[in-house]
Amino acid sequence: MDSLTQIVLGAAVGEAVLGKKVGNKAMLYGAIAGTIPDLDTFASAFTDTITAIEIHRGFTHSIVFSILFAPIFGWLISKIEKKSIATRQNWSWLMFWGLFTHPLLDSHTTWGTQLFWPLEVRLAYKNIFVIDPLYTLPFLVFLILAMRQERGTKKRRKLNNLGLLVSSIYLLIITPALKLYTFDKFTEALEDQDIAYYKIETKPSPLNAVLWSANVEVDDAYLIGNYSIFDTQPIEFVAHPKNHQLLGDWIEKRNVKRLIDISEGWYTISEREGDIYFNDLRFGTLSPIARADADFAFSYKLVEENGKIKAIETEKTRGDAKELLSQLGNRILGN
Repeated sequence: MDSLTQIVLGAAVGEAVLGKKVGNKAMLYGAIAGTIPDLDTFASAFTDTITAIEIHRGFTHSIVFSILFAPIFGWLISKIEKKSIATRQNWSWLMFWGLFTHPLLDSHTTWGTQLFWPLEVRLAYKNIFVIDPLYTLPFLVFLILAMRQERGTKKRRKLNNLGLLVSSIYLLIITPALKLYTFDKFTEALEDQDIAYYKIETKPSPLNAVLWSANVEVDDAYLIGNYSIFDTQPIEFVAHPKNHQLLGDWIEKRNVKRLIDISEGWYTISEREGDIYFNDLRFGTLSPIARADADFAFSYKLVEENGKIKAIETEKTRGDAKELLSQLGNRILGN
């Protein structure tokens, strides 16, 4: 999830664990704990694109990381907060839950997490978008209200717990229910349109859980369709040719195989101006409307240097975001 959401979650968890003893400092250190796992994003400054993708939401988002580093951070905080009544064990417990709830939340997104690192298992329930105001804003309001209350009061604890409860209901009940409901709509549409397919996966579109998209694998293409719970017209699926043959001998190159593994096999290959692009379908396109010419959210230009394949991520512009947001509102309301 985005940084603000993880800060809010970490702060609320910190308050729940240690707020009665240390007040707002529990929120502060909980918020810090909630941001620490995402420091792995700085890997892109020190390594190549493919390795950075593999590192993101890996070790720092694992149970192992939480267990190993919580005592270290707890000891460090105890040195900083020497006058606090909280013990090193108290701070370590707060840091563990702040670190651990971060990947638990991220496991519900499309990217997922390697919670059980070093095992090559990525949990990705794909029931919430990485930024979802309906999850974050009510949570934030309850946290701010709790912060304004005196330490250890019933009202403070109640407001903080309400934030955790409301956000958890949305995350664990409402969005999974919407995912199941829309999944049925997609499979019914495929059956009605007599489309034979190998596999299907669904995910929410940006900033909401009302509009969902589906990736569907057929013989020589992937179909992408979207469905809003307010739709009245049939779902339209748009084909994106696989074009895997465009890779040629490159398909045997190690870095290409790594990209295929990262995409879990959901990828197309395209050619523009003589250059080859690897498109990761897991995150769909930059358009909330099914279009054959839509750009993919994550696309990588493949370049061969000294016998090795290098991936260069296609940059997204402010114009891409504006176009997406301008179309998203109307599409959410139905076709």
